[in-house]
Amino acid sequence: MATNPPGQANKARVAILAELEKERRRLMQSQSMNTPGASISLSRPSLKEFRDNAEQQHIAAQQKAALQHAHAHSSGFFITQDSSFGNLILPVLPRLEPES
Repeated sequence: MATNPPGQANKARVAILAELEKERRRLMQSQSMNTPGASISLSRPSLKEFRDNAEQQHIAAQQKAALQHAHAHSSGFFITQDSSFGNLILPVLPRLEPES
């Protein structure tokens, strides 16, 4: 049984890797041509993006809980909206037309 010398095995690996890289580039190029303006990121989301997303989900859950509590324990109307002062919900006051 004949074995390949180490130099030939490394050359074969390099050739395979080069071929795979060319194929990957070709696929990415054809994909970008088929869907202009859209690209798929091959990198994972950063830790900051992950934390921001988790924080947004937590705030949304807090808003929902606060809104349900307010509706259950108050006769007023409330909405969820971003507030400059950090309020999760805001009361809604109806506009009354002046009596003429």
